[in-house]
Amino acid sequence: MKKPLTVIQSYAQHGYTLYEALLSRAATNPSRPWMLFDGRTWSWGEFARAVDQVAQVLLDRGIKAGDRVGVMARNCDGHVLMLFGLARIGAIMVPVNPEFGVEETRYVLHHAEVSAVAASAETLAVAQAAAEGLAAPAWFVMLDAPFAAIAALSDLMAMVSCDPLHSGQLQSNQLQRNQVQAEATCLIVYTSGTTGFPKGVMHSQRSFITGGEAFVQRVYLQDDDRVMIVLPLFHINALFYSVAGTLAAGASLAIVPRFSASTFWQSAVELGATEANIIEAIGSILQTRPRTEYRPEHRIRRMYGVRASVAATFEQEFGVTHCISGYGMTEIPGVTCSPVEGPQKVGSMGPVGRHPDPQRPWAQCRVVDDLGQDVPVDTVGELWVKTPIIMQGYFRDPEQTAQAFEEGWFKTGDLVRCDADGYYYFVSRKRDIIRRRGENIAAAELDRVVGEHPAVSEAGTIAVPSELGEDEIFVVVALKAGEQATAEEIAQWCRARLAAQKVPRFVAFMDALPHTPTHKIAKAVLRADLELRARAVDLAPPKVRGARCGI
Repeated sequence: MKKPLTVIQSYAQHGYTLYEALLSRAATNPSRPWMLFDGRTWSWGEFARAVDQVAQVLLDRGIKAGDRVGVMARNCDGHVLMLFGLARIGAIMVPVNPEFGVEETRYVLHHAEVSAVAASAETLAVAQAAAEGLAAPAWFVMLDAPFAAIAALSDLMAMVSCDPLHSGQLQSNQLQRNQVQAEATCLIVYTSGTTGFPKGVMHSQRSFITGGEAFVQRVYLQDDDRVMIVLPLFHINALFYSVAGTLAAGASLAIVPRFSASTFWQSAVELGATEANIIEAIGSILQTRPRTEYRPEHRIRRMYGVRASVAATFEQEFGVTHCISGYGMTEIPGVTCSPVEGPQKVGSMGPVGRHPDPQRPWAQCRVVDDLGQDVPVDTVGELWVKTPIIMQGYFRDPEQTAQAFEEGWFKTGDLVRCDADGYYYFVSRKRDIIRRRGENIAAAELDRVVGEHPAVSEAGTIAVPSELGEDEIFVVVALKAGEQATAEEIAQWCRARLAAQKVPRFVAFMDALPHTPTHKIAKAVLRADLELRARAVDLAPPKVRGARCGI
């Protein structure tokens, strides 16, 4: 197995843009496979030519450097082509969760002020409804069909345009080789925050490429590896680890539209996968699935995101020789990881990660108290980070950007401890964020949405443990005087306004919610009320109910 530095240095040096990195890998052997999806294999050379064609069409449609384009679809090759095509001209991809409803999608598209939206047949109606009212009407492209016949891309992109100004003759713009700088923003990924409204995390092309190189170090990715992507391509993990890591290693990637527990191992065999990234919930699900679904002939030997609770199963039963855990956020991907070559500590997020080149400066971490003072070894405190793979800021939100930093240190809002060997252990979330199905969900958003129900006086949302790891959503409701509502009605209200993963599983009612001296809902009191948990209504189907509300 080659050392990570040998892997990335086997390609020509480049300027840390996506396009230059792509060309440096394609030049070694253009016919090598790069991307597999839905029975089709793209070679490196074929993909590079397609990126040029996509970029030219985008230019001709009026997309220019700095413009934002939404992408709302399940995983497909079109995601990756749009990312690289947009980056080729210095434009920015804004991935949108395909499960979002109109209101959630509207917030992202309008806040980002997108010029266009790439959607699928499944998401087009929602995206078009959400785009209504944009200052400059957006045009739409379908991701389901155009990239299977790249030569017809121009006609297909014009097919569903809703902008009459762009329905006629296309503009003529010259596509240039080196027109983009490494510091140009290439991604705005929206993530939930404590305000209840998502924040647009901006990352540069340099950050993306550097993140990929770091992932080569993290899992010792080789140029002959094949990374299977089952996590959604609107997620920082799939983008910064799977796509960027595969690019950096010059390996190949196999895209699965969405995670399926029953076909996971079958897909791994059929696609020839040697590496995959998962989240805690997926690991828990696969551990409990019938072993008749397991395919022992699979070739996956390294897997990132396997937590301590399932590591033994993956290593001993599933034959995954390297189960790697780590820590990162949308703002700071890939900060720590358990080393492939080095001591493994059960339950740890590992030590601070590093770049394959030991001469490159890398992440620094501090564990601090509420005053920003460093705490002793094995003492719980908030994790602060400095790293070269860091966001450029929150889009159109300088105030939140400023609040996220303290003298150059990014304040994660997560409580951790660090042992004497430099290994970090996650303790809890300091901020009011719920981690469910791999996504961060702002409790404040649930408070706001449930609070808008006509019968509700006030709502407080907290996290409770899930049988699959991570969290479940528990909403406590106080009704207005004389009003009535059931738990199912509260859930239905949420289903009509929020993505499925944000709908609460548990609902309980109180005459009045407890408050702090500053008149905020006393969520610590709600979390500590075991009687409240015991009488909560569990809205999950009976077959998935386990321990109720963490009791």
